[in-house]
Amino acid sequence: MATAPGTGYQDPSAEVLTEAAAAFGLLASPARLHLVWTLIQGESDVTGLAERVGGALPAVSQHLTKLKLAGLVRSRREGRRQVYFVDAAGQAAVVDVVRLLVGRLAERDAAGTGSARRLRGL
Repeated sequence: MATAPGTGYQDPSAEVLTEAAAAFGLLASPARLHLVWTLIQGESDVTGLAERVGGALPAVSQHLTKLKLAGLVRSRREGRRQVYFVDAAGQAAVVDVVRLLVGRLAERDAAGTGSARRLRGL
């Protein structure tokens, strides 16, 4: 690993960068990002998530499957329901990034500064 001159920080390994890029790739979908944001707020079943994010049940289910396979979302069975949640301890970095980025963009949007539009096309 190389060290950035004058900072003392070591560059991450290729494996770490690949894993981070995969996580960001999954979160590049507005629907999946909305699902993760919603699950950070609290656990839910697929029906509740579909209602909250305004998606069709099959589409939400497919997004959850991808997020689950990537380890960003977990689930447990409660009777006949499958309850989804974000493991905040296991995915602390992802949770922090989503909270920070989406939270700040939402605040700016509410304030009318329109920062979300400035990010398009980067």
